[in-house]
Amino acid sequence: MKPLLSVENLKVTYPGRTGDIEAVRGVSFTLGRERLGIVGESGSGKSQTGRAIMGLTPHHAKITAEKLQFDGIDLLQASAKQRRDLRGGRIAMVLQDPKYSLNPVMTIGRQIAETLNAHKRYSREETRKRSLDMLEAVQIRDPERVLKLYPHEVSGGMGQRVMIAMMLVAEPELLIADEPTSALDVTVQLEVLSILDKLVSERGMGLIFISHDLRLVSSFCDRVIVMYAGRIVEELAASDLANAKHPYTQGLLNCMPKIGADRHPLPILQRQEAWKQ
Repeated sequence: MKPLLSVENLKVTYPGRTGDIEAVRGVSFTLGRERLGIVGESGSGKSQTGRAIMGLTPHHAKITAEKLQFDGIDLLQASAKQRRDLRGGRIAMVLQDPKYSLNPVMTIGRQIAETLNAHKRYSREETRKRSLDMLEAVQIRDPERVLKLYPHEVSGGMGQRVMIAMMLVAEPELLIADEPTSALDVTVQLEVLSILDKLVSERGMGLIFISHDLRLVSSFCDRVIVMYAGRIVEELAASDLANAKHPYTQGLLNCMPKIGADRHPLPILQRQEAWKQ
């Protein structure tokens, strides 16, 4: 089956005072209509990879790749209009904190409507119906009331659900979720993941789930990519994560606390210069 997304030798470089800084260094992977997890520490290049796919990298960055293709469309050669049409329409991205992603001076209903009508014009009645249906799909009670609220009037968990509703209302084929549960408590995390799982399964979407939580990714995704210093150091099935071969992945797993085990102090990840090569 033809992959939905193909990435080969992706590099994202930023100019620095002492020379170029490579944030992403030769990343390659394919994605079908499945759940792919990308894990690693802060600064490993996870979010930069997602933003390069979305076309949200700052203008001063340099992006190169042997292939960066979505459903047969060359994303590197696509015009600015083509990227705008894809962004939010066929490819969507959920960012990690709704406080910084939602417009504080617009009601939730207006923001969802703006996202929906950016790609196709609907009547006011149809826009309202689709917005209410999408809020119901992400398990928001009393969506009629929530449509009239401003972002500061909802909780963090509800704000994250609103963000997911906004990104899915245009029915994209690929969703990039950049740590969508990091600002939420554990019970709300599970609810949000359950919503994403259901929507991905029902709509046959491709999902890239970016996270630093190995345990969360192993239970939610089909495959896992482990990144370190801008490179992929290991790729394996999520169910095989406990049997990881690379010492970096093993080190991350070993640093996690375990119930019933004497883990004080927690082990420290012993980094090796060879991991950067």
